[in-house]
Order: sequence, then structure tokens, then C-alpha cells
Amino acid sequence: MANNTRARRKVRQSRALGIALTPKAEKYMERRPYGPGQHGRARRKQDSDYAVRLREKQRLRAQYGIREAQMTRVFEEARRTSGLTGENLIELLEMRLDALVLRAGFARTIAQARQLVVHRHILVDGQRVDRPSFRVAPGQLVHVHERSEKFEPFQLAATGAHRDVLPAVPGYLDVTLEKLQARLVRRPKRSEVPVTCEENLVVEYYAR
Repeated sequence: MANNTRARRKVRQSRALGIALTPKAEKYMERRPYGPGQHGRARRKQDSDYAVRLREKQRLRAQYGIREAQMTRVFEEARRTSGLTGENLIELLEMRLDALVLRAGFARTIAQARQLVVHRHILVDGQRVDRPSFRVAPGQLVHVHERSEKFEPFQLAATGAHRDVLPAVPGYLDVTLEKLQARLVRRPKRSEVPVTCEENLVVEYYAR
């Protein structure tokens, strides 16, 4: 029952933001591409500039499943880093442990990836890490604890069962799926990161 409630909530959030946040939400949105509620089919009034920027920030947050305080901290770091702030923001978010667990195909959704990390199934260079926000450094190996490999979710993942709903493995990851191992070979480039976002709008939101 709780899982069904969460799934319905994600579907509603996905339709409100105009982006599928889970495979189930994607199926629902294909059938009902308009917004939730009895007025979902009605033509929406034009959003203000602020509303557009806010929604883009919310879309990015939702794709990584992070809280506002976490987003703000990463944005401040991105702003202090040389280069384009928007690109830095997404590249730093992509180096989170839960994001890389998802990209590697160990999980089906970002929520499941976070759960696997919190439950201490995931190691980085042989050490258990239970913080989804852990920043993986280039060269580090992300892998599943050997005692966890026998669990059904990982057995399914090792066969490539999630590949039908996930983007292709990006070039910054070297994945050996059957061994449930993934190495971050270098810092991600924004153009490679499979998230839907106009990052310049997110920057404008925080710079307001």
C-alpha cells in the first residue's frame, strides 16, 4: 500500500513538472501527458519568469531526489568553482554516490539507489559508505558488498534488467555489470549527464 502511494505521488509530481521521474511515471505520462486534476487538459496561463525558473530548479532537484538545503550547498560550491556555474552544478550532483549507483544500472530509480546506499550495500574502494551524498572522486571504484550480491535486487541488476528503463551508461563510468562494479574514470561533462535541465534557469533562480 505504501509503495502504491509513493508511486502515485511520483506520477503526480512528474506530470506537474513535465518530466518522468520513474519508469512507472513515464508509462502514465505517455497515456496522460497533461497535468493532474480536473483542469489538467485546460490551456495553462503563461507562467511568470520566476515560475519558470522555480519549476526548472524543482525539476533538477526531483531528478536527484535531494532537499533544498542540499541543492543550495552544491550550488554555492558550483559558483565558487571555475567555469560555468550551471554546468558545474550538474557535474557535482552527478558525482553523488546515489546518482552513480543509478547510472551504473545497480538500481532502477534514484530512490532505490539511495536506499541501497543507506542500507550499507554499497562500497567505495572497499569501504562501506551509507551517505547518498558522498562525492565519488575520479578513479574510485563503486561496487556492491559481496554478501549483498546474492540478494534478488542485485541478482536482477547484474543481468542488465534495468537497462530497458535507464539511459546508456555515460562515458565517465566504466561498468562491469555482471560483477556489480563501476569506476568513475573522470569528472562528468554536462553534455554527457542524462538529466533534463536548462541549468541557466536554475542559476538565474539562485541569483535572483
